[in-house]
Amino acid sequence: MRPSLWTSCALASSTLLSAQDEAWFTANSKALTALYLHLHENPELSFHERATAARMATELRALGLEVHEQVGGTGVVAVLRRGDGPVGLLRADMDALPIAEETGLPYSSKVRAQSAEGRAVGIMHACGHDLHMTCLLGAAKYLAEHSDSFRGTLVFQLQPAEERAGGMKAMIQDGLLTRFPRPQWALALHTSADMATGHVGVRPGFTMANVDSCDITVFGRGGHGAAPHLTIDPIVQAAQLVLDLQTIVSREIDPLEACVITVGAIEGGNKHNIIPDRCHLQATVRSYAPEVRTKMLAAIERKAKAVAASFGAPAPKVEFSEHTPALKNHEALTATVRTGLVAALGADNVKDIPPAMTAEDFGRLYAENIPLCMFRLGTVAPERLAKMLAAGDVPGLHTSRYWPDYEAAIATGVKALVGAVRAAAAAK
Repeated sequence: MRPSLWTSCALASSTLLSAQDEAWFTANSKALTALYLHLHENPELSFHERATAARMATELRALGLEVHEQVGGTGVVAVLRRGDGPVGLLRADMDALPIAEETGLPYSSKVRAQSAEGRAVGIMHACGHDLHMTCLLGAAKYLAEHSDSFRGTLVFQLQPAEERAGGMKAMIQDGLLTRFPRPQWALALHTSADMATGHVGVRPGFTMANVDSCDITVFGRGGHGAAPHLTIDPIVQAAQLVLDLQTIVSREIDPLEACVITVGAIEGGNKHNIIPDRCHLQATVRSYAPEVRTKMLAAIERKAKAVAASFGAPAPKVEFSEHTPALKNHEALTATVRTGLVAALGADNVKDIPPAMTAEDFGRLYAENIPLCMFRLGTVAPERLAKMLAAGDVPGLHTSRYWPDYEAAIATGVKALVGAVRAAAAAK
């Protein structure tokens, strides 16, 4: 790709939101709201987004786009061609989370299903993927109906299994970048639970983290709780290991490097007076720099083996999975996108945001040498957000009480995506 591709930006007009544009958004708000409510009430877990994918394929096909289904499993790809020009990609994710909704809203999800672990669980769109899809569809509709809005080709990607860190990888392996026009830039938005509606936030460089899931099983010798000297206690091993893992970040990694290890689950034993023969720990490992990630993973395995050796226990089983690479916004593309966001929403509504230790497999495109930019979308009405902040209780993403003020969020998200596309497509 030419180094100068993002060095300048000339928008087709000085401002996106003409009276005609505002009339279009108003006229389409009812249909987009209905789509959002349908998606919210009918969530599906990762790798099972069949009905969701079918609905999105139908919506995109109705716009006259070239639509391809079952890409990488349940993924959908739609192509919109507008003559010669750069190829861009807009992505939205489709999967929901195994969380029972507790918002009390009349349209709250009542869906239950079987989790990956085989448990019956409630399901909800607790990460805003229903908003992501709705905003992408709104942008696709606007761009399809306004032939003068850009020149080139747009690829719309509806991705499965973002929450399981496998959907983007599966779509790439199934030809996302070879079967369809290869993008020269890629855009996505992500909801924010602590930003007011009407606002978006963006930053260049690292925006989200490397993430690895870690499963550790420590082994011992079971026995009676009254005779611990005849056993090798894996519960105590696990407790010691939880503490030892924290010294990796605090004592082995440069304090200026962002990283964290969190043990999120421990499971071992089933009775008060029985020492079990094993204990299972689940942890999340997060970082930005690849060399920091490598050092952390090696240290985790070393610490687990050392604890086992100190107890005279068998070697532990340490497994890493669900790796998601860090998401790094392309510097020049992000500057161009910011120009488009300002044109669409006004400078006061485009915020600088800090990096986060959350994960997003949209970042896999960076490893494929595709410049990308993900920006954040405010989803909570200013008055409601102010009250929550004052109370010190702001339900975050991935919680049972998160809900967006969807009408305002959709309006801002669609306008922001259209503005970003126009800017990126016009860059010289």
